[in-house]
Amino acid sequence: MTYFPGISDDQFLRGDIPMTKQEVRVLVLNKAKICPPDIVIDIGAGTGSLSIEAALQAHQGKVYAIERHPEGVELIRRNAIKFGVDNLEVISGIAPAALENIPRADVIFIGGSGGHLQEILAQSNNLLRPNGRLVITAITIETLYEGLHVMQAQPEFTVEAFGMQVTRIKQIKTSNMLQALNPIYIITSTKNN
Repeated sequence: MTYFPGISDDQFLRGDIPMTKQEVRVLVLNKAKICPPDIVIDIGAGTGSLSIEAALQAHQGKVYAIERHPEGVELIRRNAIKFGVDNLEVISGIAPAALENIPRADVIFIGGSGGHLQEILAQSNNLLRPNGRLVITAITIETLYEGLHVMQAQPEFTVEAFGMQVTRIKQIKTSNMLQALNPIYIITSTKNN
């Protein structure tokens, strides 16, 4: 299988678990700048759509997908098999406790925090290597505010953020209907040497 970033959403097994949509994944992966030997941690991995794409990019490295919902854990495992990804380890648990015994990483994604964002960010700072990238996807104002507030207060990080709104066009008979996805904010923090 030839891999191109931005696998179509309908290719993933989904269930009722939230999934990072294709257009968002493309931008998150761009900001993460994953290299083949990288170690990647995906916190709040959901269905594993981002974990799978990260594993395909870090094919000489390893991805740790942390998910607290049993249905999500099973979906990540099934999606890894579907896409032939063997460098992905699924960890069933709640961050930050689930981050214990994980090696230092080049990239950390935070897609869900379960209300523990500050603690997760503190642990992520300890796990992130110099020049590493921490990418937070925020769908709530509270996560956006807290993520910016915490990361901008840390002088060892360069922080950038933006919001995006995607509207897909779906053909219905002879017309085209606009289907808006939820707005999302992406915070990228790069750890300086």
